[in-house]
Amino acid sequence: MKRVLSFLTDLIPNNNKPWFDANKGRYKEAQAIFNDFASELLERVQNFDPEVRGLTLKQCTYRFYRDLRFSKDKTPYKKHFGIFIAKDGKCSGHSGYYFHIEPPHAGYLGGHLMCCGAYAPEPKVMRSIREEFMLNGEALVQAMSKAKGFELEWDGALKNIPRGFPQDSPYADYFRLKKILITRYFDDSFLFEADLAKRAADLFATCTEFNTILNRAIDYAYEEY
Repeated sequence: MKRVLSFLTDLIPNNNKPWFDANKGRYKEAQAIFNDFASELLERVQNFDPEVRGLTLKQCTYRFYRDLRFSKDKTPYKKHFGIFIAKDGKCSGHSGYYFHIEPPHAGYLGGHLMCCGAYAPEPKVMRSIREEFMLNGEALVQAMSKAKGFELEWDGALKNIPRGFPQDSPYADYFRLKKILITRYFDDSFLFEADLAKRAADLFATCTEFNTILNRAIDYAYEEY
């Protein structure tokens, strides 16, 4: 992974087509290294989570070339690599397992991380998740506590409890969430140690119960409408 991170680090101040074309070999090498890791991670996650079995690598990874049509940022290439292993694929809206490599100062997510959850859920999905907290909060909180080294993100939460949810609930604070993500940041040393896919999969395995409960709420939202 050192060559992957080296390529991304050098790309940050040189995010333009001439530099990229001159370093196309480094990109292809970095992409191949990451894809090998991602393939192994996908296989390991499929071993413990039946909801993601049958997915292909293409259904879980992203293009490196940015879509510039609706963006003010016209730099043509991403500055990170990521894989999102989720029920029905990366665009399904389900909770899953996201692994992200990003150099310092890239300015996207703030560094290397692993996370699970629903980042930008539709209103009907967020309502269903809040209802899950209302009816099954203890199980959700316990599932989050089992996720080793992962922390719930509170940034962007509402100031007040949304209408229709009880303010005296022991899980009232969770109703304020506008997304539900548990995240674990890690440094270069974690990235460079041997058996990265195994170590990442072992950590993701502690999040399976959380994903299962969350996806039940997400499925209910899509079935209801």
